[in-house]
Amino acid sequence: MSGVEIITFGCRLNAYESEVMRANAGVSGLDNAVIVNTCAVTAEAERQARQAIRRARRERPDARIIVTGCAAQIDPQGYAALPEVDQVLGNAEKLRAAAFSPGRDERRIVVDDIMRLKESAGHFIEGFDGRARAFLQVQQGCEHRCTFCIIPYGRGNSRSVPLGLIVEQARKLAASGVPEIVLTGVDITSYGADLPGRPSLGETVRRLLALVPEIRRLRLSSIDPAEADAALFRLIAEEPRLMPHLHLSLQSGDDMILKRMKRRHSRAGAVEFCNRVRRLRPDVAFGADLIAGFPTEDEAMFANTLSLVDECDLAMLHVFPYSARRGTPAARMPQVPVALRKERARRLREAGTAALDRFLATRVGTTAEVVVEDGRMGRSEHYAAVELDRPAPQGAVASARIDAFRNGRLVGRLIGRPAA
Repeated sequence: MSGVEIITFGCRLNAYESEVMRANAGVSGLDNAVIVNTCAVTAEAERQARQAIRRARRERPDARIIVTGCAAQIDPQGYAALPEVDQVLGNAEKLRAAAFSPGRDERRIVVDDIMRLKESAGHFIEGFDGRARAFLQVQQGCEHRCTFCIIPYGRGNSRSVPLGLIVEQARKLAASGVPEIVLTGVDITSYGADLPGRPSLGETVRRLLALVPEIRRLRLSSIDPAEADAALFRLIAEEPRLMPHLHLSLQSGDDMILKRMKRRHSRAGAVEFCNRVRRLRPDVAFGADLIAGFPTEDEAMFANTLSLVDECDLAMLHVFPYSARRGTPAARMPQVPVALRKERARRLREAGTAALDRFLATRVGTTAEVVVEDGRMGRSEHYAAVELDRPAPQGAVASARIDAFRNGRLVGRLIGRPAA
């Protein structure tokens, strides 16, 4: 078997960067290789990556196995020590075409100090092969040091992509027929602090939409409510191309836990953010990241997080049992038993399932504009999964009358001919 296989773990940014690597590997002529793009958010993500590395060697014994991503950036020696691995590339190195060229650096570990990087630009792609939407990286890295998070050590400090390069890529994506663009990064609401004039995310998105009127749908990836600026609130209220779906980095609903996490918002701040957005865009759907069983969390603290699901009307949850990351302050705090973390995560997920059903029920009887992902499946403006009554072309935008919901998805009938 020849060719290049890329195995991706983790976030949307990693998915984006896998496509950059795919393009660079193709241009450079890399062949018979497996690239494993790792994630370091949880111990489980690392376990799965190591399992994938072992499986890749069994299935492709003659292939070159390259490991990269956040886990590899943080612990290059650990991954280089695996007998299945031929080379470890850092998060900066993996985006350089030269890393895959015939004259490439053959050292087993090619990982530089990512904290020294000052820019994030120059590695763009024209679209995602076979995808109905494309991610557009606008920011990289993070200045904050949440006590549970190892990611800044894998991604470096915050670096923003200048507007001109964002506009250039957005035009290419729109011209290629991609119906929906997702702006992504590690901490996109910190966008612009390192650029001349310190443009905010809201100001930059407003200019992007004005300069690229061909953009049909624009979506934001995870945002921090503590960093939302006035221009972003105006866009939410006034710009129909900005989708009515926001995924929030909340992590907890208890003020003491938020303080111990070193988060910059309070419970009241999260509630007020959601209420303010809902006043501006009444049909908005909120998603959120929540951690169950953070160190020192007792039952009352957990109850505050559980009740936040209803108070903020969070429809789409990403729930994580707390995972201690070596080198983080939280790993040195008194730990909640693993079984209790998992049990609390289960209760949060159950609350999330009920909340999603409540939201889906509000969409029955409405018409959704669905980006078709695969035959009869797609996503609405609110990022709700939609099952259509008949197939439609991938990447088309189809109007569908929503008749019901089941198994966490809407069920709809196509109206007319989908727009290509």
